Amino acid sequence: MRTARVLKGTTGAVVALLVAVLAGIVWLRRETALRMDELRRPANTEREKVFTPDDLEGLPAPVRAYFENTLQEGQPYIDSVRLKQNGELRLGDASSPWRPFTATQHVTVDPPGFFWDASITLVPFVSLRIRDLFRDGNGSAAVSLFGIIPLDRGEPSQELNEAELVRYLAEATWYPTALLPSEGVQWEPIDDRTAKATIEHGDVSASLTFSFNEDDEVTRVYTEERYRRGADGFEPMPWSGYWHNYQRRNGIRIPMEGEVVWHLPDGDLEAWQGQLTEIHYGEL
Repeated sequence: MRTARVLKGTTGAVVALLVAVLAGIVWLRRETALRMDELRRPANTEREKVFTPDDLEGLPAPVRAYFENTLQEGQPYIDSVRLKQNGELRLGDASSPWRPFTATQHVTVDPPGFFWDASITLVPFVSLRIRDLFRDGNGSAAVSLFGIIPLDRGEPSQELNEAELVRYLAEATWYPTALLPSEGVQWEPIDDRTAKATIEHGDVSASLTFSFNEDDEVTRVYTEERYRRGADGFEPMPWSGYWHNYQRRNGIRIPMEGEVVWHLPDGDLEAWQGQLTEIHYGEL
């Protein structure tokens, strides 16, 4: 009798766990569909613009050379992107361990927006889900255990909105027609290897200094003030993104690998290092 009760109790616990897991999967899928709909709804994805040399008129010399190296005449403007990444990131300070991650990112250009959905492995069979969303000029970030149990959430604010637009601008090397002046990016010359790019969306703006190498590739993007969230709220900090291993995808030269570094008062914090495993233009 005792054995029967134990088996019955164990069976009940397993069934309850399976029900909870299935319910979590259903909830996660519905949440993903909701976020994708929020991103897709305002997006203009049926433009028929193509790149021509006239698009480069008046640009600083290193920026013009970058586009001539990156794009081909007749290249359709990129309206949407779906890409996949893997790599490692840190969830804390410079002493925290690197954690492996995989992510899918969806991007729209008109208007600027993205949805980054990442799974971070803590230990075998235990993972965090981090989801960053920028759409209609508003940024949000959510952290959950297994993608189901909420742990933290950042709601739209001026600081978060600006930080996410900086990210969009930095990552535009993956969808480089978004960096053209006709897409709302203003370029200012600095010297023969650097130029400043600024983009505005609603009441949010972002600026980055782009550095170019002798192969006319973007190797670094930098800002002295990107908002970083800490225990006491958001604080502007110097921030860099580094790009390398350029390859041609769908006729466009893009970086396949990169790193992100916060330049903090007590030293640099290498926060993210990853590589593209897939990229698809014209898809969400």
